[in-house]
Amino acid sequence: MALESKANSEIDMLLYERRAYHQGLRRVAGIDEAGRGPLAGPVVAAAVVLPSGLELPGVRDSKMLSAAQRDEFFETILRSVIAVGVGCVSEAEIDRINILQASFRAMLMAVREITPPPDFLLIDGPYTLPIMIAQQGIPRGDQLSLSIAAASIVAKVHRDRIMNEYHRLYPEYGFDQHKGYATRRHLESLRKHGACPIHRVSFRGVGQKTANEGLTKGGDKAKERPAGRAARRGIP
Repeated sequence: MALESKANSEIDMLLYERRAYHQGLRRVAGIDEAGRGPLAGPVVAAAVVLPSGLELPGVRDSKMLSAAQRDEFFETILRSVIAVGVGCVSEAEIDRINILQASFRAMLMAVREITPPPDFLLIDGPYTLPIMIAQQGIPRGDQLSLSIAAASIVAKVHRDRIMNEYHRLYPEYGFDQHKGYATRRHLESLRKHGACPIHRVSFRGVGQKTANEGLTKGGDKAKERPAGRAARRGIP
């Protein structure tokens, strides 16, 4: 594992959790999502309840870690948690209700996967969820709360694995490399092939490049959706 930067090591990543514990709350869930920005695939959220006082050196915002580090921490987190839930909302639903609302829906799905339910939610970002559980939104929470950072890793790894499955269905787009983000290769593939069934057609950069042959090509393959299978079985 790469050593944490001095700035990161000086942050008390359990501050928000301890505040909740001091109020008598024991099942504190950190919540984060992965996949708001990509042009294709689902948005995935995770909710993670860690044991009181657990330390996970090196765990921080998933965007600050390499894929290998995320995979290693993913296994460590799953061995350490009290509970974990994952929610997955498809690209079709994203197009229908918009990405922010889809992210909230995925977060709610993740929270509802946890039984018994959490006492308190720590949410990445300045948000509140429409659920009758005490909660706090924390801007840059994945850099300030261990529970949220752990959730960010679980969500990111879970989504990456979904996109790797989609790569096997649509190899011409290179989803195993860019996970649906707007890289040069992805945009070139869109120009060449048009959109495939997992593209978010409401997103800029996709809608105007949609080709009829792109939307119909592989339509039968889209019937067996990796995102749906992964959501049903929980953590892969």
